[in-house]
Amino acid sequence: MKQTASAVLASPRFLYLYELGVDEKAQPLDDFELASRLSFFLWGSIPDKKLLELAGAGRLSDPAELRRQIDRMLNDRKLKRFCDAFPAQWLQLERIISSRPTGKAARGFTVNGRYRASMHMMAEPLLLFEACLVENRSILELIDPPFSYRSDLLKNWMGGGRVNPGPPKVMTFSRVPNTDRREGGVITNPAVLTMTSGADETKPITRGAWVATVIFNAPPDPPPGDVPPLPAGKGDDTEHLTLRERLDAHSTREDCRACHAKIDPYGFALENYGPTGRWRDNYENGRGVDASGELFRTHAFDDPVEFKDAILAEKDRFARAFAEHMLSYALGRELSVADSPAIDDIVKAAVNDDYKLRTIVKAVATSPPLLEKGNPERTLKAD
Repeated sequence: MKQTASAVLASPRFLYLYELGVDEKAQPLDDFELASRLSFFLWGSIPDKKLLELAGAGRLSDPAELRRQIDRMLNDRKLKRFCDAFPAQWLQLERIISSRPTGKAARGFTVNGRYRASMHMMAEPLLLFEACLVENRSILELIDPPFSYRSDLLKNWMGGGRVNPGPPKVMTFSRVPNTDRREGGVITNPAVLTMTSGADETKPITRGAWVATVIFNAPPDPPPGDVPPLPAGKGDDTEHLTLRERLDAHSTREDCRACHAKIDPYGFALENYGPTGRWRDNYENGRGVDASGELFRTHAFDDPVEFKDAILAEKDRFARAFAEHMLSYALGRELSVADSPAIDDIVKAAVNDDYKLRTIVKAVATSPPLLEKGNPERTLKAD
């Protein structure tokens, strides 16, 4: 019995949604496969009784019925699983778990080895995404929202006050107006700013790569393996330099310059935020922070607020990247060129409805890639 159970648990057909086609071309899912795709996409679990009944009657694939069920699923409490899973994967929030800041800026970040502050940080962008979905708000508010979610710990942390996370307890968050555009949103929240920093200083390259990957779905190529580390900037002849000056002196290789020219402006746009997300105007050596740059060689900016404005000026590009991330999540695979027409349609639907988040989710749920299947066995044989 143990051997049988082990074989079942290790089988790809148990671990994955396994849809076997019969032709080389894509073909429609049957109603039960469609029920599973929708349920795992929006609820992170198996279909409920209603979906299975409609699938058994062959009615779920009817376009009108499909739209009704998607609306029902979006209004169900089980949608909470999607609100936690998709944005966490999209924003790469699992990286905050391993963040271990040190020095003065990290006082209160950990107590007795418990990373309680990071858990508060992680909840903020998740709550923002959930509010935008439940209230059908624009995805542009994920960049520059009119409100944020704050616990008492986060309020003290962002204000630079002394924080004591204390023992594990229920985290209570309040929705507060975002009166300072330097805060809030998925880019300028302490979770992202902390997880893209080192232990005691920021990492503009890491932050820039995160923005390129998450916001524009244009991840940079991996760096060459023989790139030397950046000088420490402490106790050496570079101590008087700013981080930008140290990096400029470091980026002398021709094979590095092109990539740095693309991602460095994104990272330095966030340089006013220290290694744990707190605002700063100067470095420890007294030199002022320079957050200026240019987005796509078109939109100049001098600070993080103007950087947000630059991103919003390229809202269609952001919407396309967001749609690509969500469709990839829904399908459980990387996208290909064949998925481009579907992405075009999803973005068009978003633009026509003021970039509403629910509109994008519905467009993904009714897109041809989600409603169709290929032939995994033929694909594997071809590979």
